Amino acid sequence: MMDLGALPFLFELLSLRLLKSDEEIRRLFHGRGCVYSGLEQITLDWLGCGVLSIGVFKEQDLAFYDELTKQVCAFTQSDVWIKKGGVGILLQHRARVGAPIEVLFGEIPRYLNVVENGLTFKLELGQRQNNGLFLDMRLGRQWVLENSLGKRVLNLFSYTCGFSVAAIEGGAKQVVNLDMAKSSLSRGKENHLLNQHDLKQVHFLGHELFKSWGKIKKYGPYDLMIIDPPSFQKGSFVLTKDYARILRRLPELLVEGGEVLACVNAPEIHPFFLLDQMSQCAPLFRFIERLENPPEFDDININKTLKVMYFKHSNEMQDRE
Repeated sequence: MMDLGALPFLFELLSLRLLKSDEEIRRLFHGRGCVYSGLEQITLDWLGCGVLSIGVFKEQDLAFYDELTKQVCAFTQSDVWIKKGGVGILLQHRARVGAPIEVLFGEIPRYLNVVENGLTFKLELGQRQNNGLFLDMRLGRQWVLENSLGKRVLNLFSYTCGFSVAAIEGGAKQVVNLDMAKSSLSRGKENHLLNQHDLKQVHFLGHELFKSWGKIKKYGPYDLMIIDPPSFQKGSFVLTKDYARILRRLPELLVEGGEVLACVNAPEIHPFFLLDQMSQCAPLFRFIERLENPPEFDDININKTLKVMYFKHSNEMQDRE
């Protein structure tokens, strides 16, 4: 259980961080990094547009929720909340079936257009566990925005096409998005249109990856490939088993000098997993760097955080030692 006595400190910290924030979407508190004792299962996200989202990732006792509601009520009367134009605060119960939301203050729209790195994305609040944008990948999308000029990009497990939006905005020649969930791809189209992008440059493939190599190769070869899979997708993908099946395809999918952003967001998977897998399955792709995670996602153990690893094709094999 979390420490309800730590909640006043949480809202003091919220006031300081919210005051310094702008209208872009941003995580303001990341308890899951275990930096703050007693608050390990709570997150605070500023969505912009006056909306604050609270996430609780492990069920708590009634006393905790009573104190949380009390702190929220007090916060809505604060100068900071009023100055930022606060209109609504929601609580998402991430440990409950369906991850339902509870409105603690004001009114919360079902859909909300948010801004990140100057780009607009459409979120859906309260209908499913994830709202449409993973905030810990902010710097990854920024990297793609800054490194896509003139490139043909393949975006695997594209979800709502955040990488694709960043790539087109950054001047990519073409992006191919692949995801099994056609509803996510539909949201991806909306995200592109929100940013006035030409959809003739973007392709959306609603297929299972391992049955679709022919369709993917039709649009290639690619200059940049982004791999951001789930840890487990029933019946279609198991990270520890299936990542290698993707990496073995790199030579036939990418041009000479091609680049790869390989991602893993599973706390139990060490960064060496990607290094070892690439060395074994695609030895001509050399590790360049691990991208930094956003500073707001502070964590006591960097090996458990999001891993975004940048590789580049080279004519020299990686050192496997």
